[in-house]
Amino acid sequence: MKTFCGRANPTTGSMEWFEEGEDYDYHQEIARSRYADMLHDKDRNVKYYQGIRAAVSRVKERGEKAIVLDIGTGTGLLSMMAASAGADFCYAIEVFKPMANAAVKIVEKNGFSDKIKVINKHSTEVTVGPDGDMQCRANILVTELFDTELIGEGALPTYEHAHKHLVQEGCEAVPHRATVYVQLVESRRMWSWKKLFPVHVEAEDGEKIIVPPSEMENCPGIPSVCDIQLNQMPSSDFTALSEVVTMFSVDFSKPVQSASTYYRVQLEPVKSGKAQIVLSWWDIDMDPSGMINCTMAPYWVKPTSALQWRDHWMQCVYFLPNEEPILQGEKLFLTACRDEYSVWYNLKKAREEEKKADEEEKKTDIGVESPVCRCRAHLLWNRPRFGELNDENRTRQYVRSLRKVLKTDSVCLCISDGSLLPVLAHYLGAKQLFKANHLEDKIKIIEARPELLKPSHLEDKKISVLVGEPFFTTSLLPWHNLYFWYARTAVSSHLASSVTVLPRSASLHVMIVEFQDLWRIRSPCGTCEGFDVQTMDDMINDSLNFRESKEAEPHPLWEYPCKSLSDPREVLTFDFTKTVPEHCLSTEGSVNLLRKGKSHGAVLWMEYHLAADISISTGLMEISNEKGNCEWNPHCKQAVYFFSSVIESETLSDPTAVTYAINFDTKTGEIAMDFKL
Repeated sequence: MKTFCGRANPTTGSMEWFEEGEDYDYHQEIARSRYADMLHDKDRNVKYYQGIRAAVSRVKERGEKAIVLDIGTGTGLLSMMAASAGADFCYAIEVFKPMANAAVKIVEKNGFSDKIKVINKHSTEVTVGPDGDMQCRANILVTELFDTELIGEGALPTYEHAHKHLVQEGCEAVPHRATVYVQLVESRRMWSWKKLFPVHVEAEDGEKIIVPPSEMENCPGIPSVCDIQLNQMPSSDFTALSEVVTMFSVDFSKPVQSASTYYRVQLEPVKSGKAQIVLSWWDIDMDPSGMINCTMAPYWVKPTSALQWRDHWMQCVYFLPNEEPILQGEKLFLTACRDEYSVWYNLKKAREEEKKADEEEKKTDIGVESPVCRCRAHLLWNRPRFGELNDENRTRQYVRSLRKVLKTDSVCLCISDGSLLPVLAHYLGAKQLFKANHLEDKIKIIEARPELLKPSHLEDKKISVLVGEPFFTTSLLPWHNLYFWYARTAVSSHLASSVTVLPRSASLHVMIVEFQDLWRIRSPCGTCEGFDVQTMDDMINDSLNFRESKEAEPHPLWEYPCKSLSDPREVLTFDFTKTVPEHCLSTEGSVNLLRKGKSHGAVLWMEYHLAADISISTGLMEISNEKGNCEWNPHCKQAVYFFSSVIESETLSDPTAVTYAINFDTKTGEIAMDFKL
């Protein structure tokens, strides 16, 4: 069966209709899943195995049969661990049908079909009884339902239901408990992901300051967590204002409540500063004694222990509703509010009357309503976009470029989403601006798509300066912002013959890299803790070959260290002074590998050429040393094309090259690429 699908093309801006096979969604789900990453997480797997063995032993010591319930079994790994540890029977629940089918095959291949029953249902639909999915309630509950925020995948309501309907009272649970930790910090870098800072512009008549409107300044933002690889955040980018404290913990062996609630801890700052950010992570104890512990703590918390790299569980950055100046040693109350799926934080100073207030008054004082964005900027701009708009060096490049092209009589059209360029252009002397920011009489916002622009929108004037960053909220891959070129083509009839286009051109760049860890998300596992999971490898591979293996995928590489094995190479250029051509833009060539290492893939990014000597890179900022360590633009995602096989170049006496063929189809706006080692 085929399905007729519609989508807006991010590069050309047009609406497209095409047929997709019924397996398309399933293949995407598998290809982009983090199953491989979880199977490569040695620390997680070893600790789960130890915890399961211990739980089965405790049940057996009581003279009971060990009946295991494994919710969200995935590959069936945890159930196979339980069966091999001596469990009498395991019920493995998996709601995603293709995954459940794979689990059945994996269980059979490993010889556990008589001990493990895979149930393809949501756990809340599972029945217990002689004619049910489960013959009886389980006395060991094993789950892996956690995300970076711990509760974002619905762990709490799932546990709540399981305790009521699927497991015995006083059951063993693996993990036994989870504990959430927090640390209060000041960080201009992370705060720049939430607030728009004032922008300083050097104009002819002195310095001008663009100040965000008060509703944006006072907006609490959105409550969703910002999950990042905190281990890539240098210690110079934040100041710890408190010690690490325990915020709350959940005992999974007892009935769990999912209803909204709050937790409160008292803090004494170890340093004076501006409280802006709450950093948070969790750990899980696989056993009641806490001897078997799996932690997400970042590098500065346990500097002596080896860090396990993982991408399925990271660390959390929470933004306080407002910046709070605090003094060393003063008493503060930090409150974590949560609903079923998310957590958010408030900080209050301990006032005398608050100390005396009873618990009920405190409850009304706090409230557990999640913050709501009132300024709408947090709905338009994501966190990296805030960071990009707050990047002073980047703004300076645009100001320098605009100063070169703007005259007092310039009529300027800006095509970009939520851009500050029109305001910059106004302060730099442009007479009239049209925007396809509060300068109502100077800047006109046109609510029309470029191809529907009429002379009346422009007051019958011709555009002398066309500008764009370019940035569009619909862009996922670096070249999607080439929508600027298509919009420029659509407004051609409104441009003066001597029009200046900024940026004047763009170029696509490529570099071959070796990843420190990111390669794991694409690497087959084979066996995991002695169990054959080849079926899962094959399943991921089939889904990748369905389409994804020939495509690049977006990753913020500042979070994923890599070293360059080749020089960066410019492979395609796009001339914005001309309209989009009818013919495709193609290139072929080869890149020599200059360093020893494993060629995991190619990284691709765009550079925008604003003026003769001014360019903005969305990718590589610099190769920082002889080893080839790379610094990447922290506000953008780069495109990563993983090679299907890895070549390890041990010596450079025999130069190895990677050949490439790249084609930009101007009709569809899509880039097809192929690399051969």
